[in-house]
Amino acid sequence: MSRVVRFYRLGGPEVLQIETRDIPKPEADEVLIKVDAIGLNRADVMLRRGQYLEKATFPSQLGFEAAGTVVECGATVRNFQKGDSVGTLPGFNLSRYGVYADHIVMPASHVIAQPKGLEPTHAAALWMAYLTAYGGLISAGGLQAGEVVLISAATSSVGLAAIQIAKHAGAYPIATTLNRDHHDAILAAGAVAAIATKDESLAERLAELPYGKLHCVFDAVGGSDVLTLAEAMAPYGRMVIHGALSPEPTPFPLKLAIKNSLMLRGYVYTEVTQNPTVLQQAQRFIAEGVAAGTLKPHIDREFTLDKVVQAHQYLESNQQFGKVVMRV
Repeated sequence: MSRVVRFYRLGGPEVLQIETRDIPKPEADEVLIKVDAIGLNRADVMLRRGQYLEKATFPSQLGFEAAGTVVECGATVRNFQKGDSVGTLPGFNLSRYGVYADHIVMPASHVIAQPKGLEPTHAAALWMAYLTAYGGLISAGGLQAGEVVLISAATSSVGLAAIQIAKHAGAYPIATTLNRDHHDAILAAGAVAAIATKDESLAERLAELPYGKLHCVFDAVGGSDVLTLAEAMAPYGRMVIHGALSPEPTPFPLKLAIKNSLMLRGYVYTEVTQNPTVLQQAQRFIAEGVAAGTLKPHIDREFTLDKVVQAHQYLESNQQFGKVVMRV
């Protein structure tokens, strides 16, 4: 028998239930994985509350990220075999394939080989954050060595991954967050400067830093600060917006964009996961960074699967610096 987390109605963490089931069997194009660790994401909370792009089909499973070992492959699967250390790629049907379980079946197209040198908890925290950050910075943002990049919401797992990826690419990451609570930790994570936007003037702090104009912005916030960031960008700068944390409308800085030939665009991680060429490039970049020791997820707190309700309560408290994970 095997444990699985399901929910039968929308709501808070208390709707999550741990049930037992037979170990599932993979279909022809699927892989059966023994799960070692699970990475929690904001998407998990949004699905549970009915706020995600995908809507739950009851009884629903949940969870995008897991690390584990291949137990069995379906008849048509050729690129994995029993014993392989693997992770899961986001983008599958969460209600059907959610990873909160002891054993999961996963379409082979959403399974990826793990780079060597990571413990299960770090492996479970790798792909969602680092693929999102790689795609936004390198693929969409065109970030180059020697450039200056601003990364907002820097205490999130994606923000911390973006700082590391920018450093690995030879760029200079400037990080923003709401307050000063994690100022020293952000600098220790690799940022060359940290700005607390509730306590400091974003425009003034950017102007006084010795790095010059911004070549790239990787923004999870939106809102009125987009105008401030556009003012601080160099000609031909690129602003990639991947979130909308601000409740304010997000204006388009038309005159600045025309004057300085700025690019502003939206971005979603599926630009990487659904493009085999970009995914291969990202996988190679991330594996090289893991091997070099420059890319490593920051784990904020670990729970066990039987504490899934408490894990979600903590995730929703917004206290974390980096990733929340569950060991199985």
